[in-house]
This record gives sequence, C-alpha cells and structure tokens, in this order.
Amino acid sequence: MMLYVLKGKKSYIISILLSGILFFGCARPQEQEDLSISGFAFDTTYTITLYEGGSKEILDTCVSKCSEYEKVFSRTQKNSELYQINEIEELYGKAVEKKEAYRKRWQQREVHYENSELSSIKAEIDTEKSKGNTLEYELCEDGRITFSITGIMEKILQKGLEYSKASEGGFDITVEPVTSLWNFKAEEPEVPAGETIKNALSYIDYQKISLQEGKLSFLMPGMGIDLGGIAKGFIADQLKQYLEEQGVKGGIINLGGNVLCIGEKDGGEPFLIGVQQPFAQRNQTVAVVAVKDISVVSSGIYERYFETEKGEMYHHIINPETGYSYENDLLGVTILSEKSVDGDGLSTTCFALGREKGTEYINSLDDVYAMFITKDEKLWYSDGFEDFLETDRE
Repeated sequence: MMLYVLKGKKSYIISILLSGILFFGCARPQEQEDLSISGFAFDTTYTITLYEGGSKEILDTCVSKCSEYEKVFSRTQKNSELYQINEIEELYGKAVEKKEAYRKRWQQREVHYENSELSSIKAEIDTEKSKGNTLEYELCEDGRITFSITGIMEKILQKGLEYSKASEGGFDITVEPVTSLWNFKAEEPEVPAGETIKNALSYIDYQKISLQEGKLSFLMPGMGIDLGGIAKGFIADQLKQYLEEQGVKGGIINLGGNVLCIGEKDGGEPFLIGVQQPFAQRNQTVAVVAVKDISVVSSGIYERYFETEKGEMYHHIINPETGYSYENDLLGVTILSEKSVDGDGLSTTCFALGREKGTEYINSLDDVYAMFITKDEKLWYSDGFEDFLETDRE
C-alpha cells in the first residue's frame, strides 16, 4: 500500500461535475457532436452522454427507465414499491405497539397470532395505509410479514444483503428507521433526540429479513429498508446493459457522481475521471484516473453534512450500530470496479470498515481497487489502484 500527501489540482475543460466526481473531456468537431441528456431522479441530477452509437430515441428510453426505477426504489415517493413496503411494515409495528399483549409476545420472543388477531391487525394496516398502496402482503401466525416483490426489487435486495453480510452490518439496508430521522437537506438541520435514535436502533438488523422466490419477509414488525447506498449503482448497471444491447460502444453514465464508463473514447483513449478534493471548490481534484469500461464511485463526509452551533459535524454516512454519523479517520473512499453497484456498496462498506480493514477487504477481491482519503489529507491506495492514476495533470 502506498501513501501520498494530498495535493489539490485545478481541473480543466470540465464536461460533467457532480457529487465528488469530475469528468474531463475535450471539445469535438460539430459533425461529431455527442448525444447527451440530463434529468433529475433518485434525488440527484443525472447525465448520460453517448460518444459512439445510440440515438435520441435511445436516450429518451433511458430517461423513461430512470422514472421506472424511481417508482421501484424511491424511499419517499408514495407510489414506489419500496415506499409501500416500508409503509406497511411501519404500520404493522405501530399496530403491535398499541396492544400490550402483542408487545409482550415480541419481548418474550413467544410470538403466535390467532386468525382473529391476524385479521384485526391486517384491517388496521389496510385502513391506515395510503390509498394508492396496493402491494400484496401476508401476515403469518409466527409474526412474519411477507411481501410479493418484483424481480428487479429482488435483485437489488440480494445485492444489498450481500454487502450487509460482507460488512457484518456496517452497511445495513435495514437502517431506514434511523436514516429517516436525519434530514441533511433541511434549511436548519437538527440532530434527532437521543431517545428517538435509541428506539429506532432496535429495528435495524439485516439478518431479520429474508428473500425467497419473489418474496420478501420481515421477521419482526416496525423495520424498514433504505436502498440509498446501492440504488444509483444498480440503476447505472441496468442502463449500461440496455445501451450496450442497443449497440452503444462508447459513453458515460453519471448518476449524481456514480460514473460508469461504456467502452472507451475515440481512438482507444481512456476516460479521465477526477475525484473531488474534500470540502474544496468543485473544480479541484485530488486525483485523476484514466479508465475504460469500468465504474468510478466515491463516498465522503463532504457530500452531505451540517455543523451544530457547538461546532459538531454530522454527515450522511450513518453507523447502523450507533444511529449517528460514522466517526473514523476518513474523509472519503473511491472505488474502481466493473459494476457500479459494487462501487456503491463497497465505498460505503469500506468507509464503515475504516482504512486498514477496508484496504484488506478490497485486496481480497478481484478487479476492484480503492483509494482512501484520510483526515490528515493523505491518500492511501489498495493494490493496483495506482495503475489507473493519470499523473500529468499538475
């Protein structure tokens, strides 16, 4: 592993600038004008640019796909599959809390419902849920609640559980009861009450959900799922697959800083992607990587954060064990990988593991590379990352 002192670099000819990633490109002759489209989805701005192959119609289809994916993965849109799952599971938790007999069974881990009790709980849920929530679910005698889910939801949940297990819960897709308490975009963000966070923590445990043949089961009421840590990467991979099927051989998919390259630039040249210097202006980078046909994903505490009047800083990478922002020596992590969903999951996982364990984990994987930025403004690389560095950019 190599250590480098962080040095800011002024970027030039910036074509794309989003959430910690800079894309360096060159102007092209008018007759070779690129196809590009931008929009807003997944709570971020996205841009898709095609350099070889494709058409306006294909890009329009990508926009439609982004809207479709948002209707599956959004945690806040009431018509999304994920929102409806979380709403019903939350209402199930409230129904249990209301009745002392139910609470005692769960506390004593002796859960068994009579048919009349199941009917009563289901009636309460169906009365309280949103009118548009038509998601199918089943309450079981042993307390489980099971949902029928779409194939694409099952795929992303499988990936989320994979990284939840790999990080031993440091990355946990059931963190929603806590993340829903934090609003980093509010005009005046506030730290949630300690007791509220403590209560929410009891509903976080990825081991209490299961997937089987199109079914999602929660083994306790009141839980919730947050796919924010992997959704953009998963969607980028889906878009790339579609574009390649349509004959696109060169392009960039940028979903709010999740950059996924399709092929290479004209003449076989790599794409040059810059990693933002933490807390600096958006046109300053700490490193530039030259990549072909792979993903570049960064996670850092400088993306969404706020400071209290006492000078305490809170950022959006939440520790599922404490309910508060992770506290370690890292400012950010950048992952290079074939699949963008892996970059998403691994960037958060490595941040949770910390630099040393994160580096060890990355080095155990094939064709995955990481760069860590520590709070003393130094850069640390996993094996092989330096091979991608573009050094002639002082």
